[in-house]
Amino acid sequence: MNCESAASLTVGCRLQVRIRQSNDWQMAEIVSIRKMGDKRKFYVHYEDCNKRLDEWVTEENLNLRDVQRLPCVDQTSESQEKIMLTTPKKCGRRKHRKHVKKEENSSKTTSNECDPQEGMITNSRQKKNETLVKNVEMIELGRYRIKPWYFSPYPKELCQMDCIYLCEFCLKYCKSRFCLGRHLSKCTLKHPPGNEIYRKDTISFFEIDGRKDKVYVQNLCLLSKLFLDHKLIDFAVDPFLFYVMTEFDSRGFHIVGYFSKEKISDQDYNLACVLTLPPYQRKGYGKLLIEFSYELSRCEGKTGSPEKPLSDLGLLSYRSYWTQAILEILINPNPGPNGDRPSTAINDISEITAIHSGDVIYTLKSLNLVKYFKGKHIICLNHDTIEQHRSAMKKRKIRIDSSCLRWTPKDWAK
Repeated sequence: MNCESAASLTVGCRLQVRIRQSNDWQMAEIVSIRKMGDKRKFYVHYEDCNKRLDEWVTEENLNLRDVQRLPCVDQTSESQEKIMLTTPKKCGRRKHRKHVKKEENSSKTTSNECDPQEGMITNSRQKKNETLVKNVEMIELGRYRIKPWYFSPYPKELCQMDCIYLCEFCLKYCKSRFCLGRHLSKCTLKHPPGNEIYRKDTISFFEIDGRKDKVYVQNLCLLSKLFLDHKLIDFAVDPFLFYVMTEFDSRGFHIVGYFSKEKISDQDYNLACVLTLPPYQRKGYGKLLIEFSYELSRCEGKTGSPEKPLSDLGLLSYRSYWTQAILEILINPNPGPNGDRPSTAINDISEITAIHSGDVIYTLKSLNLVKYFKGKHIICLNHDTIEQHRSAMKKRKIRIDSSCLRWTPKDWAK
């Protein structure tokens, strides 16, 4: 339907919106509305696009010719339907009262959420939408200024600032550069807390116990939520270990990324959450974090798998890592004691790489390397796959050196 002016638009409306980066028109949903003087700005989510592209747009970027509004619930027919539902033919008196009370509460919820004059769902939907809107404009972490991708529950008074300033060593957040300067004069940390368990060249890994360094870990979760859509903020961090990767220079150990894992996992998850900060992406650090998690699993004598669901970038990194790790075993196997070619069964690949057998099978099938021949499933490599693997491995310059790891697994069940 045509819309005369943007003043009649409400939260939940769907329409064509011009993306500022590309000037392309895309169907989007209005998630939030705010007034800027006499004008209104609209926070929109583009359909079939990642939420990191969500943005505030002005009226000039909206196509008002075809606006789709949320349907209004007919409360009269709905209440009549509820009366029929709450009068069952055979129902005990006590059960009947409980059933009616439940339906009355449900009816109250519906009446609060529907505004018949506006023809849209309000209140609870708007509260939910608050967490869908990016609330932090900018953060400053060390020498980088980074534009966040998603919502993170930083204090509201800080979110009203143009930029949130973070100490890159303890991750404490400040409202101004002056406050950050005062903090830095007192902060004694030059690296993440915890134990340094790996160092090679300028790369180090620190193991941090969520129970011992709770404040640092909570600040780390707030920071990572800015760039991970699927991460749930839960400050009950005691059951987790955090492995923070850093780059070293004369000023200290600067955080690059991290991954977390449960101390005790019934499903043998070796990673719960993984993040490479935007300034360090596309440099091979994501695969390095994943490789390190499997190196720890290998030391534990286990195979591991990441906890699902993964973020979109995390899933891409894992698929790429699994492909390279498995093909490396198939193309360049270590010869047996008699110089013969070793077995390449699924369990053998899983044991060597520490990748869970289910992930090995998934990767081989996605690469279309499993063939059925003479009643058996065999792994069949082609020339193109081999050449693509060798080209990818040439670009992968940084790897984990197991000889540089100083770590002993603990039995957390005790």
